[in-house]
Amino acid sequence: MPRAYYNEFDPYAAQWLRNLVAAGHIAPGDVDERSIEDVKPGDLTGYTQCHFFAGIGVWSYALRRAGWSDGRPVWTGSCPCQPFSQAGQGNGFADERHLWPAWFHLISQCQPGVVFGEQVIGGISKGWVDLVHDDMEACGYAFAAVGFPACGIGAQHRRDRLWFMADTYENTGGGQSGTVPRKEASVVRGEVSEDNRLGFGSPLLLCGNDGLFRQVPESCFPLLVNGSSAVLAQNGAYGNAINAEAAEAIIRAYMECRP
Repeated sequence: MPRAYYNEFDPYAAQWLRNLVAAGHIAPGDVDERSIEDVKPGDLTGYTQCHFFAGIGVWSYALRRAGWSDGRPVWTGSCPCQPFSQAGQGNGFADERHLWPAWFHLISQCQPGVVFGEQVIGGISKGWVDLVHDDMEACGYAFAAVGFPACGIGAQHRRDRLWFMADTYENTGGGQSGTVPRKEASVVRGEVSEDNRLGFGSPLLLCGNDGLFRQVPESCFPLLVNGSSAVLAQNGAYGNAINAEAAEAIIRAYMECRP
């Protein structure tokens, strides 16, 4: 039976993952609470899917929603956003939470067929996507990235994010290897302004049920100043989670090119 590997450093989110696995909401598998820097390539042997910085398992949930079976190999990850987020201190690559090198080490050693990832939109202007692009192509992957806000798929908030996908040119869907036609993909590089045609850096408007247009907030997540540790932990897990519908759209788009 295919099993998934979930790597999540936060104990609260890790237990949440176990609960979701037990309830059957995400792919069956094991949760590893170690830092990704302590994970060795050999630790991943035997797992069909590997989800790093797994949070509360939204990548697995989105894969299922998109029609990607639990038995179809894939790696996913949403590296910590704090080094490149507007809400962070802006330390970028100097931030100890810049963990792409640790994840890329595992990718380069294990060579998964398909990789999906996500980062805050600041990953464009701060050069994160350039690093990821260069590393993946040097390792033999075809790479593409795109940015779009959550309101682009119907959410009532903005939540601009950068999404990327990479593969090794093989058809991993039907269990048979071989070259498949490569479709042209648009790659978002560091030289692209955040004020591009996708609307980054400018107000976005949504029309409400009353017919009035309102500016979309960056996030619809409520800010809590005081609260119990359990509530704060829960809100933190929600706040760090990716948007399931956006991830599903990315996965479906990939599956149209690589059925």
